Order: sequence, then C-alpha cells, then structure tokens
Amino acid sequence: MRKQSRHHVRRGTRREQEGAAAVEFALVLPLLLLLVFGIISYGFMLSFRGSLSQAAAEGARAAAVSVNASGREAAARGAVNDAINSYGVTCAGANLTRNGNRVGSCTIEVVPCANPGGATTPPQCVRVDLEYDYADNELIPLPIVDAFMPESIGYTASARVS
Repeated sequence: MRKQSRHHVRRGTRREQEGAAAVEFALVLPLLLLLVFGIISYGFMLSFRGSLSQAAAEGARAAAVSVNASGREAAARGAVNDAINSYGVTCAGANLTRNGNRVGSCTIEVVPCANPGGATTPPQCVRVDLEYDYADNELIPLPIVDAFMPESIGYTASARVS
C-alpha cells in the first residue's frame, strides 16, 4: 500500500503576517483606548462623587460643633471647600463654582431637625446640600463616555447643633 501524500497549505510569508497583525491592531486600538480612558473617566467621577459626599458630611459636622452660632455657615463652607478643593470646585455663596463658572448649588442652612424625638421645642440641625451639574461640567470630558455619566451628583447631610 502506498501512502497518500499530504497537501501542504502554503502559509503567507512573514511580511504578510506582520501586515495582518498591524491591520488587526489598527482595528482594535480605538476600542482599547476608549475602554481605558472610559475606565479612567468613570473612576475619576466616582472619586469626585465620594469627595462630594464627604464634603457635605464634613460641612454639616463642622457647623454643628461650631461654638459661635454666627460662624456656623463659615465653618461649614470651609470644611466643604477643604474636601472638594482638589477638584478645582469651591462652595462660594449659594453656588458651587469651577474655574469661575457656576457648576451647581451649595446650600448651608440651620433648620428644625426632621425627627425631634418627642421634644416640645424641636432641636436645630445644620443641613448642607450640594448639587453638581455633572452633565454640563464633566471633570474629564470624553464624547462617547458621556452617555454613561450621571446628569448630576447631589448629596445632603445634616447634623444636630450641639
């Protein structure tokens, strides 16, 4: 019995294979870059979101422990600014600003506590309300990633005045 000869499929030359790899890389690179920069942008937004939450809590706490009742708002505003200054955002008056532009609201007020606990005179609470318009003022703007970012980021924190 005679063995049948195998047909060998001619493979492309090394140069053709390198060209195919370059074309494949050129097709995949934009998607890879979009994924990497999307992760960075989303992570930065989540970091800012955490700082905004912390800023509201720190502002309420600073105002609540302020000895001087007339200095509560200034104490709260200082604590808020300490927490979000690294992002270039500040609480100025009733506004959050970034690069001199209004990017949201910053409200600090003393109000009656929501749950007085049976007291005849409801205790006072300091409420700090921060709202950042993220859709119009992204920290890292990327055209396609914008669809996955929130419209706005807002936090409210309150603390009972001592």
